Parts: sequence; structure tokens; C-alpha cells
Amino acid sequence: MSKFKKETQKALLEFLSDLGYGQAEAEPGESFVRRFYPIKQHLRAFDPDVMLVVGERGTGKSALFKAVFRNGLLSALAPFAAELRLPYKKTDLIKLIPGYPIGAQFPDSRGLKNALRTADQAVNLWFSYLVRVLKDKISDSTNLKFLDLPGGAPDQVLDAFVGSGNYPLLALDQLDQELQEADKWLFVGYDELDTLGGFDWEAMAKAIQGLVAFWSSYARRWQRLRAKIFLRTDLFRRHAGIGGADLAKLAANRVELGWSDQNLFSMLIKRIANTDELLFEYCKGARIPFNKEPHKTFGYIPNLKKAEDARPFIERTVGQYMGANANKGQSFNWVLDHLRDGHKCATPRALVRLFEQAAQKERGNPRTTPPKLIHPTSLRQALEDVSTDYVIQAIHNEWPWLHGVRERIAKDRLAPWNRRELQELLDQDWDRSWGQGDKHIGPPAQTARELIDYLVELGVFRERANDRIDVPDIYLFGLGLRRKGGVKRK
Repeated sequence: MSKFKKETQKALLEFLSDLGYGQAEAEPGESFVRRFYPIKQHLRAFDPDVMLVVGERGTGKSALFKAVFRNGLLSALAPFAAELRLPYKKTDLIKLIPGYPIGAQFPDSRGLKNALRTADQAVNLWFSYLVRVLKDKISDSTNLKFLDLPGGAPDQVLDAFVGSGNYPLLALDQLDQELQEADKWLFVGYDELDTLGGFDWEAMAKAIQGLVAFWSSYARRWQRLRAKIFLRTDLFRRHAGIGGADLAKLAANRVELGWSDQNLFSMLIKRIANTDELLFEYCKGARIPFNKEPHKTFGYIPNLKKAEDARPFIERTVGQYMGANANKGQSFNWVLDHLRDGHKCATPRALVRLFEQAAQKERGNPRTTPPKLIHPTSLRQALEDVSTDYVIQAIHNEWPWLHGVRERIAKDRLAPWNRRELQELLDQDWDRSWGQGDKHIGPPAQTARELIDYLVELGVFRERANDRIDVPDIYLFGLGLRRKGGVKRK
């Protein structure tokens, strides 16, 4: 497909406009599986000794959780990590059960808040609900009356759990013994923990601390009953990274879901190639190497040895430069450089959305000619949309208080600032709600200085020389900002 007509270009752009947005939670099962990109280092999450799986927002925690706990892909993933210590040889002997989210079988935010008055209650909450999700695996539940109570009534569940004495512990001890005798494993997975407690940060913190404290206490007691706790990096640092020797050991053996540039480009090309056969042929036309035969589960898998191997695809799609010549920058470097956060990390979700949105821009206002698909102007405009979406998603899902940050700093639309200027902006109306709507939402810090430090920790801000604070492009436009001295985009 080295040469093709405008009609083919239009068809390719239509397919490229719907890559699944990178949202694992909402993507249909069949297309999710075909587009999923296995990474060997991430699969260490299923080493029996690993219980914490940590990653920044958008790095694929929910995708990995969905692949294994919802779609049952453990056996298909095994060959991609053959040298790692994984109980994969007999994957039919591994049972995978979600421990959270479990819908109506778990308390809502109000019930959770009322049930977490002490640290012991937080531990007991997870203990009791673990026994509940394992109800069908327990041999004798005669003395476990709390199993039949409604999941949305944690006060009743906890009272009955405490009244059960040692029976819950003995039931799980017996289950673990049975698993050992049968040479089986049972992994309980926890995802979307940032939804715990709704907008109540204190309730969420207590719940996360209780979950990690519970499993750190029992990790060495049970040999075949294991947890897989998928946790956002900032929540791990704030709420799970402290404790005794057991917790320190648990944290030291965690898996960090990082993405190299090579893996990011491989993920993007795999997702594109498995969206439609016409796009696969387009990737081949860019001399992208693929495995000889499509995988029976995961479809076409690119075989990139290094990130540079993706350059022919980017240059065929966009062109060599982001303008008429090299002065505008090389498109291959531009793509990831403008998606990196304050820690210089780019995420799969943002990369997928960039190309998806750029294709939509190009369809609405065609600027380029075959074999190119996307004009650099469409890519630049797409970056602003991606940034806006990225911030909106953060406000709606993970950081609702970011709305208040945006309101306060957008009054001075130019970044960077010196730290004192930024503190003054954030200090304005500090006690007013930082969220949208009628519900009062406070900031995740006591002072403007602490909030700046936290935003740097999250990668929303980044520190520069001379006590300056800047905002990377992935957040810049979504926060209603532009950079001092920047060229106005057409």
C-alpha cells in the first residue's frame, strides 16, 4: 500500500478515529483483547510474592486487571513472560476473583465512612468482605453469619464479623490448606481503589491503609491465597508506603507499571494494526516488523527492538517534520515529548487519544495528501484536546479538587511562575470548595505550598531552575493556560 487514493485515505482516517480511547474499563471485550499489548515486566504482577501493583494514572493498571481478572487471559499471557517466576504452567489451577470493585456487594461512600472510625475497623472491613467474596470456596460456613447480610450494610457486617470470633480466620486457614494440598492458587484482585469513599479523602485513605495493612499482616500466613492490589502511585506514596516490617517487605516487592518509549510505540502500533485490516496493511507499508503469524488471541504483534523502529510509521503518518522543515521539530520526537508529564513520563491512554483525535481533526478539515494521514496542524490541535480531556477525566475520576486548581491559576493564564506567585494564586478563596457542583470538596493539602509540592509529585507541575514552577503540555491546555513567550497556535 505504498500508493493509494483519497478514498483509501478517508477509510484509514475513519478507522484511526476509533482506537478505543485507551479506556480499558469501557472497551468491548473482543476489541480489548485484540488491542491489548502484553509487557513482560508488567506480568511480574502475577508472581505469587507480588501483592502491590503500582502505576500512575493512565499507565494501564485497569487494563492489566481487566485482562486477567475479567477476561481470563492469564494462560494466553504466560508465553510472554516465560522466564519469570509465575505459576503459569498449569493456569487452570489458578483461580482469579475480584475483591474490589464488586458493585452492590460493597458499601457505598456513606456506609464506608461510617464503618471506618478506627484502624482496626478498616482491617476488619477488608477481612470480612474477603471472606464474603470467597464464600463459595469455603468448606464450612456454618458459623459465618455475616456472609448472608447485605453488602451495603457494613455496620451490620462488621458487628456480625466481630461476633464470629476466630471462625473467619480458621475458614481462610482451611481454604489455604486445601489450596496447598491441591497445588492450586487463588488470587484476589483489587482495582479502582481511588473510588473508595467518593470525594471523602479521609475515608479513602483509611480504606486503602486498612486494605494494605490487612494483607501485609497475612501475606506470610497464607501460602496460596494471595492478593493483587492495583494502586495509583500517588495513593501508594500517601497511604500505603508506611508501616511495619511486613508492610515494608510488601512494598519493596511491588511492581511498577512503567512504559518505555519502545513499549509505548509498540502498544500504539498494535492497537492501530488490530483495529482494521486496512490499517494493518498501512503499518506494513511503513516497514513495521510484525511477528510472522498473528497471535491466536492478541492478533498482530509488532516486533520493535527499539523505539526508533517506530519512526518510519510516524513519518509515514505525519511526515518527517512538524512543519516545512526541521526548524519546527521532528514529528517522531514531538509525539512523546509533548505528552510527557512533570516526571517526563507519557502514558498509553494519552498517546492513543492523540492519534485518535488527530484523525478526527483531519477528517473534519483535510490538509494532507496520501500516503500521509495526519497533517502536523491536526496533531497540534489534537494535543490541546487531549490535554483538555486529560484534565477533565482527572477531575471527574481521580482528582475532583483539580477543578479548584484550574479556577485559581487560570486567572493568570501564563506559565511558568515563580513559586511565590503560584502560592498567591492558589491561596485565593482557599476555604471555598475546590470541586464542581454543590458538594463541598477540599484540597488534598493544608497549605498552598503543600499543594504545589503535591502537584509536582503527581507530575501536574514540574520544578525548574530558580524556584520556577512550570506545567507540562499534557496538563497546560486543560488547565486553561498557555506558556509565556509561546507562539499562538492557528
